[in-house]
Amino acid sequence: MKITQDVRDYAASLGVSEQEALKKGMEEKAVQFVKSGAQVYSKV
Repeated sequence: MKITQDVRDYAASLGVSEQEALKKGMEEKAVQFVKSGAQVYSKV
């Protein structure tokens, strides 16, 4: 599947395992979520 390949590519670009890449990606998204106001529904 495409998302699986995207995770593999992301992991390769960071030079880490797929599991570490998933953790890193979720941490980045969490920061982005908090910076955007931490609301599930936004008025975009």
